[in-house]
Amino acid sequence: MNFDVFTIAAVTAELNNLLHGGRVQDTLELGDDAIGLEIYGSHARRYLLISAHPQEARLHLVPERVRRGVENHSPLGLMLRRYLEGSRFMGAAQPAWERVVHLTFIGAEGEFTLIAEPMERRSNLLLVQDGQILDCVRRVGADENRVRVSLPAHPYVPPPPQTFKRAPTLLTLTLLADMLDNDPAKLAWRVLTEKLLGFSPMLAKEAVFRAMDRLDCRAEDCSARALFTEIQGLISALDRGQFSPYLCEQDGQVSAYAAYEITHLPNAQPAESISAALSAFYGAPVGEEAYTNAKKPVQAQIDEAVEKVSRRLEALKRSQRDETERDRLRHSGELILAYQYQIERGQTRFSAQYDFDAPPLEIALDPTLTPLENAQHYFEQYEKAKRAAADVPSLIAAAEREIDFLRQLETDLALAANYPEIGEVQDALQANGYWRGAPSARPRGGKSAPLKVSTPEGFVIWVGRNARQNEEVTFSKGRAEDMWLHARGVPGAHVIVKSGGRSLPSSVLERAASLAAYYSAGRSQAYVPVDVTERRHVRKIKGGKAGMVTYRNESTLNVAPRPAEKA
Repeated sequence: MNFDVFTIAAVTAELNNLLHGGRVQDTLELGDDAIGLEIYGSHARRYLLISAHPQEARLHLVPERVRRGVENHSPLGLMLRRYLEGSRFMGAAQPAWERVVHLTFIGAEGEFTLIAEPMERRSNLLLVQDGQILDCVRRVGADENRVRVSLPAHPYVPPPPQTFKRAPTLLTLTLLADMLDNDPAKLAWRVLTEKLLGFSPMLAKEAVFRAMDRLDCRAEDCSARALFTEIQGLISALDRGQFSPYLCEQDGQVSAYAAYEITHLPNAQPAESISAALSAFYGAPVGEEAYTNAKKPVQAQIDEAVEKVSRRLEALKRSQRDETERDRLRHSGELILAYQYQIERGQTRFSAQYDFDAPPLEIALDPTLTPLENAQHYFEQYEKAKRAAADVPSLIAAAEREIDFLRQLETDLALAANYPEIGEVQDALQANGYWRGAPSARPRGGKSAPLKVSTPEGFVIWVGRNARQNEEVTFSKGRAEDMWLHARGVPGAHVIVKSGGRSLPSSVLERAASLAAYYSAGRSQAYVPVDVTERRHVRKIKGGKAGMVTYRNESTLNVAPRPAEKA
C-alpha cells in the first residue's frame, strides 16, 4: 500500500502547518466510510478528506470543496456535526511507526480526538473523548476481535504493536547484515518489508534501488553497508520533517506517489505537496464518485422499471408469434354455423372436427344463446383478437422505446456528477410514471446545464449529459448546418459542434467525437464508434420521450473516450 508511514508523516506535517488553529465550518459524509471537513484558517478555506475505505484508506487535503454523498446522516455523521462543527483544529500526531493519525479538536463541549486508522482491510475512523469511543465508521465487537473492541462507550484501544518488526531508528549495520544473511535467496526489498517497521514495498524498493541501482537484487548480493547508508538517509529526512513529494505517471495516469524523491520508477516528477500527489493518484472526491450512495435508490427504480417493461415486451412478442388462440376462435364460430341444426337448446358443450388430421375441437356454448348467437359471439372475439394483434407491432415498438429511454436514464445517472443531475433522473422517472413510492429526498438545486467546450481553433462544442440536456443541445443549441454526434448503438450524449457554416478541422471533429464517446454507455471501452451527421438530418421520434431521435446520412468515427479536460 502506498499510503505508508512516511506518507502519513508528510500529511501530518502538512496539516499542522496549514490547519493549526483553523475553525471547522462544515462536516460532510461522502459515503459509508469517508468524511470531509471544511476548515477555515490563515485566511483560507481548506478541505480535508478522511477515508476508511478497505482498499483506499487515506487522509489528505483536496483542491475543491467536498460534497455530501449520503442522503441520511449516520450516527457518526451526527456526532461529527455536534462535536466538531465550530471547533478549532489543534493539531495532528502520528504514533511512532504506526499508520494512525490523531486529529485533535477543541470545541464548546471540550476536547475531542478524531482517530484515522488508514490500514487496508482494517481501516477505521473513530471519534474519541477522554479515551472513550463516541462512535466509529466500523463497529467491531468482541465476537470479531476479543483483543480490540471498537464500539461506542468502550475505551479506545490502539492497534497492537508489530513485535516481530524492528524500528528503523534502532537498526545498526550489524543487525541489517544479519537480516540479509538470514534470508540470502530472498529479494532484498522483501527482507526490509518483513523486518522493519514502516517499510512499505514502495519505500523498501526505493532504499534498495538507491543502494544497488537495481530492484532484483537478492539479499545475499546486497551490500549491507550501502543499504544501511540509504536507509539512514531516508530515516534522517523523516526525523527532520524534510519531505520531497513525488509522483510517477504511466500512460497518462498517476501510477505511484511518495513523500520522498522516487528514483526506482520511470517518469517521476516533483509534486506541489503530498496532498497534491495523493489527490492526483486517488482523484479528489468531488465528481461522480462522491455520489454513489445518492444514486443507489434511483438506480433501483430504473432496474425495476426496466424489468417491468421487459416482461411486457416479451409477452407482446409471444402474442405476436402465437396465432393458435385466434384460429381457435374463428374455427369455433365456423363449426357452430356448420352444425347449428344439430345443436340442441340449452347445450353447454359441442365437439366437432375442423381438420381431418386434427383431433376434434371442444367448443364451450352459452346455453342462454341460440347457435347463431354463439357463433356470432366467437366471431366477435376473433375480430377483437385480430385487431389486438394488429396493434402488437406498434406496442412492441413503444415498449422498445421505453427501454431505450430507461437505458438513457441509466447512463444519465452513471454520468451524474452532482445532486441536480441525479435529481433530474429522478424527476424524469417520476414524470413518466416509473417511480414507485415516495420520492427520494435529496438536496435541491437548479437545473443542470449542458457542457460547453471551446476549442483552440475557435469552435464551440455543446455536450448534453442527460436526456433533458440532449433535447436542449440538439434542438435549441443546434442549427441545421451544425454537426451532430452520438455514440453509435448505445445511450449517451448528443453533441453539437457550432460550425457557423465553416468547414470543421479533423481535430475539432475528433475532439467532439471523443466527448460523445466519453459521455456514453461505452465510455469504458478503448474505442467507441461515434456517428456524425448534420443537425438537419436529426429528427425527434414521434411519440418518443425527451432526447429520443432518429438520424440519417451519417458517417462513423472510431475514437478513444476522453473527458473535457483531456479531450
